[in-house]
Amino acid sequence: MSYSVRIESTDHIFQVAKGESVLDAAERQSISLPYGCRGGACGACKGELKEGTVSYPNGTPPGLSAYEHSKGFALFCEAVPETDLVIKSKEVATSSEIEVKILPCRVHEKVQLNHDVVLIKLKLPKTERLQFFAGQYINFLLKNGKHRSFSLANAPHDDEFIEMHIRHVPGGEFTGEVFDEMKEKDMMRIEGPFGTFYLREESERPIIIMVGGTGFAPAKGMIEHALKVGLERPIHLYWGVRAKEDLYMDELAQSWTKQNPLVRYTPVLSEPKEEDNWSGRTGYVHDAIMEDYPDLSQYEIYGSGPPVMVYAGRDEFVKNKLDLEHYFSDAFEFQKD
Repeated sequence: MSYSVRIESTDHIFQVAKGESVLDAAERQSISLPYGCRGGACGACKGELKEGTVSYPNGTPPGLSAYEHSKGFALFCEAVPETDLVIKSKEVATSSEIEVKILPCRVHEKVQLNHDVVLIKLKLPKTERLQFFAGQYINFLLKNGKHRSFSLANAPHDDEFIEMHIRHVPGGEFTGEVFDEMKEKDMMRIEGPFGTFYLREESERPIIIMVGGTGFAPAKGMIEHALKVGLERPIHLYWGVRAKEDLYMDELAQSWTKQNPLVRYTPVLSEPKEEDNWSGRTGYVHDAIMEDYPDLSQYEIYGSGPPVMVYAGRDEFVKNKLDLEHYFSDAFEFQKD
């Protein structure tokens, strides 16, 4: 059994499974409603029930007053439909409509992924969640007043922890601290989300994602989100690195191609080592794309990673007829104080 929900202002309609919250169902179908905590405490997801009724399996959430409840308001992160609904709620259509927050967080997990990349998972307070689009980034706010930016590697639906992939930059003050000093349970402050590098779900164009090094992080969030919402567009991921050891989540990338035949994955090594016994693609990753796609006029490309790669793609892809209005990029510039 499922129930139909219509958003009054846009006439968007989505289906909610029995026992599923309105917010979870909307996200599953690529409809972005505002939220803040996912636990019924903050009230950010509050909207009006124009038609129909809902229940709260865990009791009326603290973010909804008795007066608001009596006037037909609901918290959609906790509300479970009992009938078909018509609701009045804002939809989040662009990154500028998402609230930028400054939040405390705790280092929940630190895992070494290879010789120079660590995975960091941050845990927010119980009453907070970070709403974002797949591919955006956050800032670490440092005690000396400076900040450092890193892409979000998790998908929006998987927001219990904030995941980042941090590469050790020789001479980099903050990345040195991450590798040598940061410990699980350390407290940090973050600000975000930021950025216009995110998956354009309204497009119908086939997708090519070009990443270099830890540019894989936002691509991971994008692809996991696309798989979650059932995006029916081909996605071809190209991951350019120097040697095989730099493909720090190669098995994960391969697993996506088994989950969905629309997903393809091509790793490209620029300087393979003798012990790699590499028989795959070599050279520059943007050249591999140019070879495989002589006509890019109907595609959209997402490029993230080293500036030299991102800008080479921008300059070269037009030779294969790419419309640069459909080239979205995030160059990982080394941040100076």
